[in-house]
Amino acid sequence: MRALVISGGGSKGAFGGGVAQYLKEELGYEYDLYIGTSTGSLLISHLALDKIEKIKEIYTSVNQSSIFNRRPFLVKKDKFGQDQISINHWNVLKNFYRGSKTFGESKNLRKLIKKTLSIEEFNELKQSAKDVVVTVSNISLNETEYKSINDFDYEDFVDWIWISCNYIPFMSLVRKNGCEYADGGFGSMVPIKEAIDRGATEVDVIILETEVAYYNNLPSKNVFSLLSNLHGFMMDRIEKQNITIGKYVANKNDAIINLYYTPTVLTTNSLIFKKQKMKQWWESGYQYAASKNVELNEIKPEE
Repeated sequence: MRALVISGGGSKGAFGGGVAQYLKEELGYEYDLYIGTSTGSLLISHLALDKIEKIKEIYTSVNQSSIFNRRPFLVKKDKFGQDQISINHWNVLKNFYRGSKTFGESKNLRKLIKKTLSIEEFNELKQSAKDVVVTVSNISLNETEYKSINDFDYEDFVDWIWISCNYIPFMSLVRKNGCEYADGGFGSMVPIKEAIDRGATEVDVIILETEVAYYNNLPSKNVFSLLSNLHGFMMDRIEKQNITIGKYVANKNDAIINLYYTPTVLTTNSLIFKKQKMKQWWESGYQYAASKNVELNEIKPEE
């Protein structure tokens, strides 16, 4: 049983899409199980449907307005020409005035998910032998939960995909089934263990981060950049722990895991979505997967 796992990573998901495209189209890999966290959850349904060009077009066209109905930050360039976020005080104040628990709201993202994943496509997936699973964090119970398409109707599954992407406190905190839910990355950034627990014997894992750190964060300029750096630190720790546990479980179960990291730092803030960059990242992901597999073939021992 072969599984595809795609980690969280915001706008860097475009790179993951490119890697997945190469694995499916050029290597011909067929997956029984697809598991995504956060941005990964946005990709997996369309990958399972083999509608790669469709999700490529959607994914590389996303901008801040596609996601936020109330965006809590502004994107500005610093003196070095790098994108930095600053507080959109007016939107944040409006959000708090309306009783929100977060700085911003991401209801536009749910609308986009529903618009791009039709009920017919949902039913096609549900009737297939493939399992599509998204990761969410149950803040009320302090638990990581995995939501399979096989267990829910259309509206509920759209909710779970959306919830998996809600990077609080910048995006929506969702109350569902009596609990508060948020981004799956807070619990499991790279759910390798879950794939193996569900029976996978070979897992292709797309990790939207470099294998080693190549940069230091710039000093925080405001509360948003501080929170962004803090969340980045947390997610990095969770990611490394997930990979370590995944390797251990794979070894115990004689499972094979193939790791695909980003070879370079794509961005220091994955909440910033820019069409041209994401198109480049998709192509970079495709080319990286191609070069990695050439290298693997070159070092295989001769039979």
